Amino acid sequence: MQTLNLWHKFDLYWRKIALVFLLLIGSWSSALAQDHYRPINKSGQDDQFLSYGFFLAAHTSSLRLKYSEAFMDPENPAFANIRSIQPVFSPGFSLGFLLKMRLHDQLTLTGTPKVGFYEFQTDITYFANNGGVVWEDLIVPGDGMPYTETTITEMTMVEMPLLIKYKSMRFDNTRMFFVAGANPMFRTKSQDEADADQLVLKSKDVALELGMGFDFYFKFFKFSPEIRFSHGLSNIYKSETSDQRFAGAIDELRRKSITVYLNFQ
Repeated sequence: MQTLNLWHKFDLYWRKIALVFLLLIGSWSSALAQDHYRPINKSGQDDQFLSYGFFLAAHTSSLRLKYSEAFMDPENPAFANIRSIQPVFSPGFSLGFLLKMRLHDQLTLTGTPKVGFYEFQTDITYFANNGGVVWEDLIVPGDGMPYTETTITEMTMVEMPLLIKYKSMRFDNTRMFFVAGANPMFRTKSQDEADADQLVLKSKDVALELGMGFDFYFKFFKFSPEIRFSHGLSNIYKSETSDQRFAGAIDELRRKSITVYLNFQ
């Protein structure tokens, strides 16, 4: 019977492990060397005074609501049947063009004209009682459970953001950036048509925009993913033509959104 030599087998295993380890180190060193000496791509035209591109974007948007004093007054019975008015974030998308003016290697003035498709959803919850509440065509069931009515306001907006873009120093084919600026916008539908909505919003607004992202340089183009936060500066609520069941309970509505941009240049 042949004697099992454990030390001999361990010696064979360690030789194989050492060989694999050396191969891995060699591959890793080669990859680092290639990464260190890889060519710097000139795509994106960063050295040109004027450059252009396009983008696709997806956003989620909502409204910032401020209740009126009439709603907050416990002695006012006009809106005593309203429990709450709650805006809800809703998805949408936009697309447009990039136009960039180079002020410095790290500073750019950027215009991004676009068309945005928005949907603003608002949930209005009414109190219920044992007898039920009837108000015109709204019937609140008398089962003791609150009744929620949802209003949806759709808007197609033409927007003209003007932004300052500050970029970090370039590291190989990557650099980080921050953007800030103002975004004037107006709706394509006339205000007379918009007045037919249940919750009426004005046609014009100006928003403050702040964001950040990264520039990735490829051989033939520059790809810049970005996230941007937008806060409307104007009160866009039009109470006189909104549904009078809740119109007086709202004092202000301001737009807000979070947008992810995919920029190509």
